Amino acid sequence: MTQQVLYCNDVDATLNNIIGGGNYNAVMVLVDSNTCKLVLPQLPCLSNAHIIEIAPGDENKNLDSLVHVWQLMHNAGATRKSLLVNVGGGSITDLGGLAAATFKRGIAFINLPTTVLGAVDAAVGGKTGINFNGLKNEIGVFAPASTVIVSTCFLNTLPHRELKSGFAEMIKHAMLSSQKQLFKLLDFDLSNIDYEKLLEMLKSSVKIKENIVAQDPTEQGLRKALNLGHTVGHAIESLAMEHGKPVPHGYAVAWGLVAEAVISHLTLGFPSDDLYGLARFMRENYGAPSITCYHYDRLITLMQHDKKSRDGEINCTLLNKCGDFTIDNTIAPDTMKNALDILRDLLGV
Repeated sequence: MTQQVLYCNDVDATLNNIIGGGNYNAVMVLVDSNTCKLVLPQLPCLSNAHIIEIAPGDENKNLDSLVHVWQLMHNAGATRKSLLVNVGGGSITDLGGLAAATFKRGIAFINLPTTVLGAVDAAVGGKTGINFNGLKNEIGVFAPASTVIVSTCFLNTLPHRELKSGFAEMIKHAMLSSQKQLFKLLDFDLSNIDYEKLLEMLKSSVKIKENIVAQDPTEQGLRKALNLGHTVGHAIESLAMEHGKPVPHGYAVAWGLVAEAVISHLTLGFPSDDLYGLARFMRENYGAPSITCYHYDRLITLMQHDKKSRDGEINCTLLNKCGDFTIDNTIAPDTMKNALDILRDLLGV
C-alpha cells in the first residue's frame, strides 16, 4: 500500500500531467457544492471530467451519498480503467476513496485536499469511510490514493474555523513527534496566517504521519498512535451530532487531545507544563465543548462503541511525553469521568 505525496502550488499542471500519463478511459471528479464553486474553476484540466457533486459537511458523508456517487460513476461509464479525483476536505476524500475502492472492486483515485484537515489527516494514509448509525467512520476500507497533491493555494477559500480544525490534527502529529515540534505549533499565530510557513509545517506534519503509516498501513499496532485525541474527540463529535449541533472534527479532536493528555498526566506522568501549554492554546483558539457532567455516561457509551474499542472497553493512545506514546490503553470509566472534569476546568467551562 503506497501512495505518492506531492507538494506544489501549480496544481492544475501537476494534475494534468498525472491524468495525461494514466491512459484512463473516463475521469470523474467528486466535489461538494463549495469546492465546485470555489476550486473547480481553478482546475481547467478537469473541464471535461464527469462532475459528481454532493452537499458539503460531514453529516453528508453517509450511505446515501455513497450510493449517489456509485450511481453517477456507473452513469459515466466508469470501468476499472477509470480515475476518480477527489477535490475537497476530509469528507470528500473519505467518501470518494471508499467509492473508488469498492466500485468494480477498485479503481484509481487521486486526493486533492483543499483543507488543512484533509491534507494532514484524511487524504494521506489510505483510510476511507462513511458515518453510519450515528458513529464516525463506522464503514470503510484501507485504500491509499495513487497520488495526494498537497497545496496551500486553496486554503484562502476556507472559513477560518475550518483552517483551525485542520491545525488540531497537526498538533496531534507534533505531540507524537517531540516537545520541540509541539511548541513550534503552539507558537504559531492562527489569527494571522503565514501561508509560506504553514506549508513547511504541513510538510513536517504529513511526514510524521507517513512515517507511522509506512510501518503499519492497516493499523495492527503502531498506527494506532494516530488515534491520539480521537477516542474522546469522536465521542464529543458524535454527541454534538445527536444534539443537532455538529462541531468541526478538528475542534472535537482539539478537546480530545487535552482530555487524553490529562489521562496521560494522571496515569503516565505526562509533563504538566506541556499539558497546561496545550490546554491554554486550545482554550484560546477552540473554546470548550458544550458538555456537562450529565453527558458523561453517554460519552462513555460512545467511546465504548468506537472502532478502537475491545470488548466494550475504552481504548486510548496515551503519552509518557511528546514522542513517547503507548497504544491500546484501557481506560476505566471513572478515570475518564475525572479527565472530563479536569478538561472542563482547563478549558474554562
